[in-house]
Amino acid sequence: MSKRSLKSAEDLLEAGLIDANALERLRSVAERYAVAVTPTVVKLIDTDDAQDPIGLQFIPNDAELIQTPEEREDPISDEAHSPVHGIVHRYPDRVLLKAVHICPVYCRFCFRREMVGPQGNGTMSNEELSAALAYIQSHEEIWEAILTGGDPLVLSPRRLSAIMEGLKAIPHVKIVRFHTRVPVVDPERIDTELVDALKASGKATYVALHANHPRELTDEARAACARLIDAGIAMVSQSVLLKGINDDPRILGDLMRAFVETRIKPYYLHHPDLAPGTSHFRMDLEEGQRIVAAMRGRVSGLCQPTYVLDIPGGHGKAVIGQNAATKHADGCYSVSDFNGNDHRYPPSEI
Repeated sequence: MSKRSLKSAEDLLEAGLIDANALERLRSVAERYAVAVTPTVVKLIDTDDAQDPIGLQFIPNDAELIQTPEEREDPISDEAHSPVHGIVHRYPDRVLLKAVHICPVYCRFCFRREMVGPQGNGTMSNEELSAALAYIQSHEEIWEAILTGGDPLVLSPRRLSAIMEGLKAIPHVKIVRFHTRVPVVDPERIDTELVDALKASGKATYVALHANHPRELTDEARAACARLIDAGIAMVSQSVLLKGINDDPRILGDLMRAFVETRIKPYYLHHPDLAPGTSHFRMDLEEGQRIVAAMRGRVSGLCQPTYVLDIPGGHGKAVIGQNAATKHADGCYSVSDFNGNDHRYPPSEI
């Protein structure tokens, strides 16, 4: 098996992950949306199963070239809430700090798929990072800085340490959170040097791990998480409810149990966003509510994530557990944002 990540349709064919008949079609997908599959993920994929839940997450599919009318390049309107490059300030007490737009793997359902990858928004320069930190410094209501992107843990320990040093100098920032897939898709990267780089005196560090299927929580992934947790870094989970991957109360329950066994608190279960070419991953909100309700009766309260929808237009997250979203006769829903305002989903205006 190759020791390098697979980054093209040709690489996927050589590794036996796609059929030669699909090569030309998937070249078109790879030209549109970034592809990367790490050696760790390759080992997890069952090549005898065309519907393998790991493969479906990372191997391109020509269905990605089908864009439905409600889909949009920036489905949760990050750009509308970006006062300076690399900062998204949607909620009063926290900001996203998007230091990098590269990922070790590219999920086929990614809501930032227009921004990430080699042709995406790149990595922040020193000047851009300084401007972003100055923005955080000037807004004393910001209590939490959330590093995302891209995947911040693809950055070097030296770069991560520099970011943490910058945040350390801002007294009103008490929490630093990193959103990542690295412990699952490249667990060896979580070494002592990287773990130390995520800590800063006076700050509580959290790592939110993205995984969608219990098979992703391998012994190696759990050991990588243990290295973080044993160093005093708390971990929470985030997952996406995906058709054909985890849209089953038993599978979802097994995933949440795996998180808890790994000392990771289940946090968010996202309804898929309206990103271009992702309709084959989405289900009806009612179906999602049914799955979440069925899981509630099957697993411990420790294993219950919060089922949420990012309201298109940048209005933030809405909790959409049972009875939290109202369906209308035209098939659309009403969901309320954190300010108590109602919004249609999908939105009627395109």
